[in-house]
Amino acid sequence: MEWKPDRTDKKPIYKQIADYIEREISSGAFSPGSLLPSERALAKELQVNRSTVVAAYEELQSLGIVERKKGSGTRVSTDIWGISHKRIPNWDRYVEDGSFLPNLPLVQRIRMETQKKDLINLASGELSPDLFPIDQFRTILSDQPFMGHLGYDHPQGNEILRETISSHIKEYKNIDTSSSSILITSGAQQALHLIVQCLLKPGDAVAIEDPSYCFSLPIFQSAGLRTFLLPVDEHGIDPDDLICLHKKHRIRMVFLNPDHQNPTGTSLPFTRRKKILELSSEFGIPIIEDDPYSLTSFNGEVNSTLKSMDHNGNILYISSLSKIVASGLRIGWIIGPPQVIQRLADAKQQVDFGHSIFPQWVANQFLESKHFNTHIRMLRKQLKQRRDQIISSLDEFLNGQIECFIPEGGIHMWCKVNGSINEYHLLEESMKKGVTFVPGNVFGSKKGYVRFTFGRGEANLIQEGISRFADALKSIQSNQRS
Repeated sequence: MEWKPDRTDKKPIYKQIADYIEREISSGAFSPGSLLPSERALAKELQVNRSTVVAAYEELQSLGIVERKKGSGTRVSTDIWGISHKRIPNWDRYVEDGSFLPNLPLVQRIRMETQKKDLINLASGELSPDLFPIDQFRTILSDQPFMGHLGYDHPQGNEILRETISSHIKEYKNIDTSSSSILITSGAQQALHLIVQCLLKPGDAVAIEDPSYCFSLPIFQSAGLRTFLLPVDEHGIDPDDLICLHKKHRIRMVFLNPDHQNPTGTSLPFTRRKKILELSSEFGIPIIEDDPYSLTSFNGEVNSTLKSMDHNGNILYISSLSKIVASGLRIGWIIGPPQVIQRLADAKQQVDFGHSIFPQWVANQFLESKHFNTHIRMLRKQLKQRRDQIISSLDEFLNGQIECFIPEGGIHMWCKVNGSINEYHLLEESMKKGVTFVPGNVFGSKKGYVRFTFGRGEANLIQEGISRFADALKSIQSNQRS
């Protein structure tokens, strides 16, 4: 047997062996009814433990591919291709072989844990339910009955909503655009997927912030892109770092979250924004501006977005209502050159035939109403109070043990735990004590950091959540000393 298991592969050895034997059976190398090598002989030939071969044969038996009888060995099923035997697809192989990669196991675990009702959630990147404009939505639905159609809509999204968004971003963000340059998406996440899948190809080099939300997304790996990191300091990325990266790797696209960045809460100063735009024009590199948080600025002053400063069409601008209205509404948008928007709209049509008309109608009614401005003022006030609550709680329970960047908007607090600490062990201990957060490694290369989402933690639970976190940290530190 020339084949040998790959010990550098993340797939377990027994699964590699089972997959190999299944391929050999499918190719006819092992015919129905033929005897497979004994467990001991195959283990010796492949230089693995006998128990590994046993596990491989048991896997094949569970799928109906082989039959095992004590004293008779392991044989290929005699009716493997017949009608009397119903084979079960090897779903494990299908799951592992798909080109669309899953989320990190840790991210999946956190999402599952946050569904528990007795756990204080300082992890999920969304608003708490008491910050949703539920009463305003009820008023809209009762006062203005839906009169629209329920068929497929325009490929770029409902035209009335796109016109409303055009007026909205002009008023609130000083961005000039027409409805023909807007695509409605299912939140900012779908916008990122469409851009990656339609405008880039395998092997392309892209730059992302470090740390950043994009670091945790498998879409870049699924697309075969090469990602390079731009370090984030207290003022965001340094444009000079982009120059260095481009000279070395010929960067094709840059992904930035300039305002109240996730996870650090930092905002790019005007001078850096201007320099980034200059570099984009000099090198011909498109910038993807992800802007979910700029309207949450606690002092009410909204920074100039890159898109509002862009006079050459170099910026693809993404925003949504997920972080400022309601995540479940699933209304986001991309603004860009018409030919790009048409390409992305065509791809979205292939995926879902366009966005659902009803949430678009609700979003339009809300954006056009007096309720929106009232809601934003309330949101800023509430988020600032929750930010202040988490700061005072950190001071009360963790004075001197943790250092945090104080954001002036957004929903996240980025903190460095002093001393050597394994944040994954800290997360496990925290969940045992009833609170969850996101370890910093999920967002980038820096170690010993944690992200708390004060926008998700209801005001009365933030203090208790930080208290539980402090207890978990104390337990971990005690275990390390013992």
